[in-house]
Amino acid sequence: MKRPSTPLSALDASGAPAIPLTLHNIARLRADTWNRLRDLARRLRRTQREDASANLLQTGIREAIGFLEQLEGYFSFPGMRILAHLGRLLDEGEFEDLATISIRVARLRSSGAYRRLDLASVRAHDYLDFLTGDGVGIRETAMDEPVEEADRLYFELLVVDDISIKEERELRQQLRGFRRDNDRFIYELVVARSFEDAVLAVLANPGIAAVVTRYSFPFSGNADADLLEPLYHLLGEDRDRLAALMPGARTAELGRLLKDLRPEIDLYRVTDAPIESVIGRGESPFRRLFYQAEDLQDQHVSFLKGVHDRFETPFFDALRRYSEKPTGMFHALPVSRGRTIAKSKWIRDFGDFYGSQLFFAETSATTGGLDSLLQPTGSLKRAQELAARAFGSERTFFVTNGTSTANKIVMQALIQPGDIVLLSHDCHKSHPYAVILAGASPIYLDPYPLPEYSMYGGVALDEIKRQLLELKAAGKLDRVRLLLLTNVTFDGITYDPYRVMKEILAIKPDILFLWDEAWFAYGRFTPVLRQRTAMHAARRLERELRSDAYRATYDAWRAAFGTPEPSDPRWMAQLLPDPEHARVRVYATQSTHKTLTSLRQGSMIHVRDSEFERRAEEPFHEAYMTHTSTSPNYQILASLDVGRRQVELEGLDLVGESFELAMTLRERISEDPLLERFFRVLGPKDMIPEEHRPSGIHRYWDPITRHGPVEHAWTGDEFVLDPTRVTLHVGRSGYDGDSFKGLLMNKYDIHINKTSRNTVLFLIHIGMTRGTIAHLVKVLTDIATDLARTLEHASAAEHAAFDRKVASLTEELPPLPNFSRFHRIFLPDPKSTTPEGDIRRAYFQAYDEESCEFIPFDASLLARVAERRELVSASFITPYPPGFPVLVPGQVITKEIVSFLLALDVKEIHGMKPGLGIRIFKDSVLGALARLKAPVGLEAERPS
Repeated sequence: MKRPSTPLSALDASGAPAIPLTLHNIARLRADTWNRLRDLARRLRRTQREDASANLLQTGIREAIGFLEQLEGYFSFPGMRILAHLGRLLDEGEFEDLATISIRVARLRSSGAYRRLDLASVRAHDYLDFLTGDGVGIRETAMDEPVEEADRLYFELLVVDDISIKEERELRQQLRGFRRDNDRFIYELVVARSFEDAVLAVLANPGIAAVVTRYSFPFSGNADADLLEPLYHLLGEDRDRLAALMPGARTAELGRLLKDLRPEIDLYRVTDAPIESVIGRGESPFRRLFYQAEDLQDQHVSFLKGVHDRFETPFFDALRRYSEKPTGMFHALPVSRGRTIAKSKWIRDFGDFYGSQLFFAETSATTGGLDSLLQPTGSLKRAQELAARAFGSERTFFVTNGTSTANKIVMQALIQPGDIVLLSHDCHKSHPYAVILAGASPIYLDPYPLPEYSMYGGVALDEIKRQLLELKAAGKLDRVRLLLLTNVTFDGITYDPYRVMKEILAIKPDILFLWDEAWFAYGRFTPVLRQRTAMHAARRLERELRSDAYRATYDAWRAAFGTPEPSDPRWMAQLLPDPEHARVRVYATQSTHKTLTSLRQGSMIHVRDSEFERRAEEPFHEAYMTHTSTSPNYQILASLDVGRRQVELEGLDLVGESFELAMTLRERISEDPLLERFFRVLGPKDMIPEEHRPSGIHRYWDPITRHGPVEHAWTGDEFVLDPTRVTLHVGRSGYDGDSFKGLLMNKYDIHINKTSRNTVLFLIHIGMTRGTIAHLVKVLTDIATDLARTLEHASAAEHAAFDRKVASLTEELPPLPNFSRFHRIFLPDPKSTTPEGDIRRAYFQAYDEESCEFIPFDASLLARVAERRELVSASFITPYPPGFPVLVPGQVITKEIVSFLLALDVKEIHGMKPGLGIRIFKDSVLGALARLKAPVGLEAERPS
């Protein structure tokens, strides 16, 4: 007997998602809708047919099926065949089978078990029987085969061809017939019958690892135009132009577009046109061309080979093979193969914790299949070449001691004593240390301040241009060597590297660019974020400068622009570099371990430098030798190799999921009145001033508009906010950022990194899951509930104290200080009108203890600064938060800096000694140095 159903509202029975479908939530809404369909079908099975709820449930199921019909054609499983069958079961009233299949499909989808189904020779009715539990035509694994289905890696192949259902079925069976028992990979087909369906398929389905275009196909199909419009905008494409292309040109353009969207994907082309007519026309996006269908088995083998090339991990494979050899170790490293642990009576717990394989892979050898990081010729060389392909660089170098060292390698390779380097005031401490090591002169650029959140944004392009033009007017532009910017910043502020480099090259055509992308390793692997990565921007700029169209545009612009003086305001308008003289020389450092799969300190240096072989290779090699250990950690190197494999095969899926999870977190907090009472997620409007945000985007999630125009912001705004950085304002809770971090860590075991006076930062990375986000939301809800309960029972005095604390965190915030200046003693030329400093001289002068003294760090310091004397810092002063040097050696201490430091109320300030205070240069030493007029050189650097 069926149980009586509970009353059901139309909202409860709704099958379609409540939020609009976008390019960024396809996976989430598709999964949620399949689960919703399952739940509705299960409930319908238990409901009396004459019950009023039955009609609502059937309507909801039809809505779910209708929504999924937009997407299922882009996936092999469940796909349109199963979806259509579910619709037929609903129409025929077969609610039991409807529920059974829906439950089985949802389970296979969520577990990924459908990838292990052996579908090699299954007819349609057998397949559907299997899903109802009645069929015997499908095996989940084949235990007696050399390669079990469960061990094979699965991908999907997109076939772009306007073929019938019957032709699709025949093609599928033909390709399945080529499978061999020892194949490492298996694949299933997805068919797109138009240009636009193919474009949407490769974005909607991250499991598509290869695409083959066949013959000709129409432009329009079933793809949702509303989904594609922001995509065309992002790529700067004109839909009308694409639609007007002839079939042959359409195929070539589709290949180019798919490669722009997913650079990692393998593209193949089958044509019946003469092969010679489709080759030799410039760079082709296609890996291989095939003539008609005569090479079908070759196509199959090529598909597998292409995926294998990405699956290859040369160094990890070599290390694994080495660990299996029965070697005798008469080399360094007694712990190799775990022998010092096995023979010990006291440290076996160390081996138990890490397991034996780690120690079997520990070695000092650079032969036997392994390689030398300092001069790679084998597996490491190949691993770095594959990383260059994956991250879009011309060269990539592995670094095993973090991006701090990567920055020092690049800067020592590129700059010399006397060079001028432009860098942001709030840069990582490794940047000024690298300047000191190289003996260059830094000019600190002021980023725009966000005093209400005690953080900085980015350095405006106009500020960079203004500084360069001042140097040009002073006759020092030839000394400017490097511009260094952090992209993205800790808080997610993202530059437009293409625009910055293009305009700066118009002023200084031979300048070098170093983009510190320590926190942006994942940016390459989704189309939106990729636009703002250094390597993508450099490649785009290289191509543009080589084109005839750009040359014509430049000539017309130059004729109108003329040769104005540096003070002319026309320089502040958009500038174009001279294609004859501009050189695209771009470096990016990347903390792979921070946001992708890698062991701690695994980093990379990526290079696109047109002058590398001629002007930078030897200095780079020497700098790399200087800072790289002769005993690099092989486990870190292997993890970099494997992490590269992962992003080439599933980067879009993983990064896309983190993008969705970040949006989900924003949504959950923004729509909960209790959470909104004490917390607020900061959006682009909060963190990017309006003049740098012409798109007008306010928030990435809004309860009314639901989502912001992400693509429009990322193509047009000077700065954008990385959606995966969720900055939570906690000031209304009465907690400062550091205290809230302690609460999360000590009570709830939630670890975060970055805080400010009144914010905490949640980094949503590829290791996150929906369960992780749900747990965080629950914790925030628990904290908000406790706060609300406490305030409900608080006395008037306690309320007043709470309000004062909130006011101090939301209203009474100190202004953020700009970089003051270097003292005139620590300028390369005391009469200089430009602000570059001799930070190296100040740094080494501080080695002499007799040159320095300590002054107390308290309110009395303000009075001392207000007096006539200049106080000059002798060390780096770095408070956490915000985590960057507020003072550097040789910098004049101002009342704004002191006020800021006093107001921070933080427990950790690097460079300040408890009980002693701030270390400064003595007045007498500054006076003596001024009289001495010591030359800037090695003698001046030594302590007296």
